[in-house]
Amino acid sequence: MTKNNIIVAVVGLCGAGKTEATQIFIDNNFERVYFGDITFEEMKKRNMEINPENERKIREEIRRESNNDMAIYAKKSEPKIKALFDNGKNVIVESMYSWSEYKFLKDIYKEHFKILAIVTDRDLRASRLKNRSFRPLTDEQVKTRDYTEIENIEKAGPIAIADHFIVNNSGIEDLQKEVNDYISELLK
Repeated sequence: MTKNNIIVAVVGLCGAGKTEATQIFIDNNFERVYFGDITFEEMKKRNMEINPENERKIREEIRRESNNDMAIYAKKSEPKIKALFDNGKNVIVESMYSWSEYKFLKDIYKEHFKILAIVTDRDLRASRLKNRSFRPLTDEQVKTRDYTEIENIEKAGPIAIADHFIVNNSGIEDLQKEVNDYISELLK
C-alpha cells in the first residue's frame, strides 16, 4: 500500500469520550464507519427498543451466529472502510471493541491503521453516563457493561495496544485540543 490516507479507530470504555473524539475527526474531514450500525440495523429489523440490554443481546447474538467470531463486526464493516480508503479518504472507525477486530484490520491496513484510546477515571465515566441524555446508565449498568465488554468482547486489548492515549478527565475543550493536536500530528 502506498496510500497517504489513514484509518483511525477510537477505543475506550463506555463514557470515556469516544463519541466526542469521533466527532472531532469528522469535523476534520474523516469519514465515519460506525460498527454499532450493524447492531442498530438488526434491532430496527426486529422492532426492538434501543436500550443497553437489547444492544448487548444483539451484539452477543451476532457474534454467536458467526461461530463466536470476535472479528465479525470488523469483517462486516470492512467493505465500507475499504471503499472509503481506496477512494483516498481518511477514515474514523467508531465502536471497534475486540482484540480480534483490531488484528483483522491491522493485518489488512498495516501502518495505515492506528488506534486512539480515550481513557477516563471510572467514577467520572459513571457520572457522565448517568447524566447523558441518550441512553443514560446507572452505576450498576456501567459496572455490568464494563465487565461484559472486558470479559466477553476482548475490549481491553485494543485499549492496551493503542498508538496514542488521551486522558479525558477534564472538560470538552481539553479533549478537543488533544484530539485536534493528534490529528495534526497524524496528517503531517
